[in-house]
Amino acid sequence: MSGEGASSIFIIDENTGDIHATKRLDREEQAYYTLRAQALDRLTNKPVEPESEFVIKIQDINDNEPKFLDGPYTAGVPEMSPVGTSVVQVTATDADDPTYGNSARVVYSILQGQPYFSVEPKTGIIKTALPNMDREAKDQYLLVIQAKDMVGQNGGLSGTTSVTVTLTDVNDNPPRFPRRSYQYNVPESLPVASVVARIKAADADVGPNAEMEYKIVDGDGLGVFKISVDKDTQEGIITIQKELDFEAKTSYTLRIEAANIHVDPRFLSLGPFSDMTTVKIIVEDVDEPPVFTSRLYSMVVSEAAKIGTIIGTVAAHDPDASNSPVR
Repeated sequence: MSGEGASSIFIIDENTGDIHATKRLDREEQAYYTLRAQALDRLTNKPVEPESEFVIKIQDINDNEPKFLDGPYTAGVPEMSPVGTSVVQVTATDADDPTYGNSARVVYSILQGQPYFSVEPKTGIIKTALPNMDREAKDQYLLVIQAKDMVGQNGGLSGTTSVTVTLTDVNDNPPRFPRRSYQYNVPESLPVASVVARIKAADADVGPNAEMEYKIVDGDGLGVFKISVDKDTQEGIITIQKELDFEAKTSYTLRIEAANIHVDPRFLSLGPFSDMTTVKIIVEDVDEPPVFTSRLYSMVVSEAAKIGTIIGTVAAHDPDASNSPVR
């Protein structure tokens, strides 16, 4: 006998022609062996027939478990997704013969991750199984998926992989001010463009879904104050636009609105995606210097005037409400 594996893997009984394997055979390493055999005259060692070629096919047994070559997996799916939304597809491969028996026919099942997720037995597609999963309540899930050959029957071999599923954010939370009203005290001497206060509406969403804008919608301080947003903190920053004067006005009231910039139409029923609060600004008195009645006085006196002669009078007053005496 000659050919691949002759003498090393296969031997032939020279008397009976029986062929024996000398080693354990693995179909997954080599499924076919092509050999040639010939009958020889024992005395002359000459062929008594032409050489014959034959093939030994290694018959498969179920000796390989399914393996997830791409695992472990990570995937994301938007929160509040409908039941049956596809998350990711996992695939297990089995080195056994797919054309013979059920040794390589794999069925998928979920061992950990219910009741939140499910897996299609034949395709390995993971889907959401519960409605209204809220990222703000729980944002990550660890799933364990099993693949079992022999179509999942008893005696089949199995392999597992993990899938980490992260719920991505959608804008399902409106901004809300923690308080209905705020009060801040501001000295009347504060320069124009100074920051008076920072207020913030709470939004449980993240990223663009938590971005908001603030505006003064009503009140008696519309022209005196303005509000802008801090892009990093999403706070509303109230600043002065005009000089304050305690003696002219001692307080201002502002009605301020915070509203999401990016609104998801699917969740408008949870809205409105805006909120209102009241900000009262108390102007504090500052002790101001006396003020002369005129910046320039013009007086005439004769060069012959005697010492002690009254030339004229200057006058100043205290601009504060207390109207303190001036010397």
